[in-house]
Amino acid sequence: MPQLDSELFDRSQFQAELALKASPIAAFKKVIRNAREVLDARFLAGEDIRRLIEGRAWFVDQILRAAWGRFDWNSEAEIALVAVGGYGRGELHPYSDIDLLILLDNNDQEIFRDAIEGFLTLLWDIGLEVGQSVRSVQECAEEARADLTIITNMMESRTIAGPERLRQNMLKVTSPSEMWPSKEFFLAKRNEQAARHAKYNNTEYNLEPNVKGSPGGLRDIQTILWIARRQFGSLNLSAIVDQGFLTEGEYSLLVAGQEFIWRVRYGLHMLAGRAEDRLLFDHQRSLAALLGYEDSDAKLAIERFMQKYYRVVMSISELSDLVGQHFAEVILWEGDSGDAIPLNSRFLVRDGYLEVRDDSVFKRRPFAILEIFVLLAQHPEIQGVRAETIRLLRDHRHLIDDDFRSDIRNTSLFIELFKCKEGIHRNLRRMNRYGILGRYLPEFGHIVGQMQHDLFHIYTVDAHTLNVIKYLRKLSKPGVAEKYPLASKLVERLPKPELIYIAGLYHDIAKGRGGDHSELGAVDAQTFCLRHKLPAWDTRLVVWLVENHLVMSTTAQRKDLSDPQVINDFAQLVGDETHLDYLYVLTVADINATNPTLWNSWRASLLRQLYTETKRALKRGLENPLGREEQIRQTQRAALDNLVRNGTDPDDAEQLWAQLGDDYFMRHSSTDVAWHTEAIIEHPSDGGPLVLIKETTQREFEGGTQIFIYAPDQHDFFAVTVAAMDQLNLNIHDARIITSSSQFTLDTYIVLDADGTPIGNDPVRTEEIRQGLINALRNPDDYLTIIQKRVPRQLKHFAFPPQVTIHNDMQRPQTIIEVIAPDRPGLLARIGQLFLDFDLSVQNAKIATLGERVEDVFFVTNADNEPLSDPQLCIRLQQAMIKQLSQANEHQPSPSSIVI
Repeated sequence: MPQLDSELFDRSQFQAELALKASPIAAFKKVIRNAREVLDARFLAGEDIRRLIEGRAWFVDQILRAAWGRFDWNSEAEIALVAVGGYGRGELHPYSDIDLLILLDNNDQEIFRDAIEGFLTLLWDIGLEVGQSVRSVQECAEEARADLTIITNMMESRTIAGPERLRQNMLKVTSPSEMWPSKEFFLAKRNEQAARHAKYNNTEYNLEPNVKGSPGGLRDIQTILWIARRQFGSLNLSAIVDQGFLTEGEYSLLVAGQEFIWRVRYGLHMLAGRAEDRLLFDHQRSLAALLGYEDSDAKLAIERFMQKYYRVVMSISELSDLVGQHFAEVILWEGDSGDAIPLNSRFLVRDGYLEVRDDSVFKRRPFAILEIFVLLAQHPEIQGVRAETIRLLRDHRHLIDDDFRSDIRNTSLFIELFKCKEGIHRNLRRMNRYGILGRYLPEFGHIVGQMQHDLFHIYTVDAHTLNVIKYLRKLSKPGVAEKYPLASKLVERLPKPELIYIAGLYHDIAKGRGGDHSELGAVDAQTFCLRHKLPAWDTRLVVWLVENHLVMSTTAQRKDLSDPQVINDFAQLVGDETHLDYLYVLTVADINATNPTLWNSWRASLLRQLYTETKRALKRGLENPLGREEQIRQTQRAALDNLVRNGTDPDDAEQLWAQLGDDYFMRHSSTDVAWHTEAIIEHPSDGGPLVLIKETTQREFEGGTQIFIYAPDQHDFFAVTVAAMDQLNLNIHDARIITSSSQFTLDTYIVLDADGTPIGNDPVRTEEIRQGLINALRNPDDYLTIIQKRVPRQLKHFAFPPQVTIHNDMQRPQTIIEVIAPDRPGLLARIGQLFLDFDLSVQNAKIATLGERVEDVFFVTNADNEPLSDPQLCIRLQQAMIKQLSQANEHQPSPSSIVI
């Protein structure tokens, strides 16, 4: 703590200011404002962060003593002002709460009531954020016995004013001999930490982490200190080194990590102007600049800063686990070594934890560094690794070099891990946590802690990669078949499941290098397979999966799956059912591991449709693709059988079908054709728009809500419909627009509710949607005002230039407009209005929302039902769309391509 810092607090000048003022408040506020400016300037100048936060605590000490001294406590008063919590440790960030305990010798507070109220009122008036309690020594004991948080606060205490003996009495009555003995305290703190980590999804890698509470945050370091204080009476990290719980090297890492997070937290408080521990998108970019990070060719400054943050908190988590395990062995087992069960000549199990037989194992047999993880996977009953063995692993990581990576014993062990029945993901995660995986696979080491600054990828690349393997393992477990029925069935019949885990490990390995990560990753995957002596067929499959891991998802979401050519092209790519099975399973795991909210019912049904149609094409033979005419005949035949069984006159059906055109039967299943046909025939000619609503399938997790609209065609139909759906809080995921020869439109929309779920069996909501659409379509001239909805906070921080690409379809007489833009409320309704303004008809649409961005594809024609042929018109359309999609002139229009 600073002994004297006149720039921060000039006592003489402060006393002079107090003497000049009628009220002390102005003098206190002035000195507080000056101190904040001095400390902030020192922070920006790069001063040691420890000096800054200890300097602020020292300054607050001076202010509190001055404020306390303005009241008449008399020298013999049995009352003291005690700093507790973080302030008690002598650490204060710019806007941290100042936790105070006003401590009395007995319960008689009345004699001090006026002075206490006056003191606290003065603190509030001068703008100090204080958290205070007033207790006697005995009340402290009673409260501490009932509440772990209170005793933890009291352990971290300093006397600011008044007799020190009161605090010593408080510590005595709350000592381990009186309450919360070390074992009980340790278990309670461990449970508290587990609950806190669960609140943050047990990951250091949240997109907007909490620097204090998230795993690897400041609270984890404080937990170590609290446990050490309760057990040994010491409350600093260096004392833990003296007790043998940390080595000097580990101590240095932990201190460096703590100081980095302190610096981040200080900057957060400065930018927010208040106490803020959440590393929100609002502050990440500014904080990266504040801490000196700059953009590079491969990574943004914000990505470089966040990668540093994630790597730091991961190292803190690793050390926290190590110390926590060590504490458990000392506090819970109290020196009882337990019975040792030998596993082999290098390892044994004691009290359910794996340990080395002697400290030279890794030095004499370096392959044991990988063997330990294979043993843990082969013996799932083992709970973990003893602290000293973890430390030995860390100390011998340097042995992993090129010779180690090429050693047949090590390559065999690594492949053996992927063949284990249990524990593959768990032990890859352990390897990553202990710093082994990134050393054995340097290419993996490059992606550790690497973030992508978007809302689509909610995990860092390494966490996402391990999550992919977690989901791949999960698919083979009982109980998931309902949510992933096809993937669960396929994963069981993969001939070599270890290959899909390897492909999962490498599918995003090249992220952040620039270039196509699929192509670059395929090169790395091939190198891995060759080094690990995989057979040629296995190598080709892994490399193919890595290179094509995005193709199935892209095809399902951006192409027309009713087009036989699309299916045939995809079938040509996969080549056989084995490749199709592997790719489908990997795609399902990749989507879920990227962001669990991406796996909605409609995306699931699209993938299943692509899989099913491709499998049919492969069985039929790639040399015999299904023609359009044959597909139409099959659809009509099946639909007619269905209608006749339900009593519909086949002549009526065929008369209607003659007006609909081939595209209608290409884009709809026979079940939907029968459903539409029966309803249209029964609908009175003057009954207004026909709106039908149903779930696309009965499975809870597979399908969306299908809305079918049949009405006289009008030019603004698409624009009015999407505006109405926007007002009804529906998310559109697919649109199929058909105009019959009798000038009736037959539009099918696949929608989900605003929360990403199907409408389901909700008659009230269904009728609300039906009536809302009918009312809007009956009065198209009363075009609905596009709702001005508030842009969600997170989306505001992901503004980028919209991209609009316009080109004509080489196979069909229509123009394709591709839009990539920031997601904003009402965006689709705005696009519909633009199409109306340019006299365009929408024939089809593929709608995809990926985190903070939309990637939509529209198939349009002009007023004469022809593709756009005027380049100048296309340029005007492109410019108008970019202007509309740009929010408040945040960006200049970006270059986009137009091909006519």
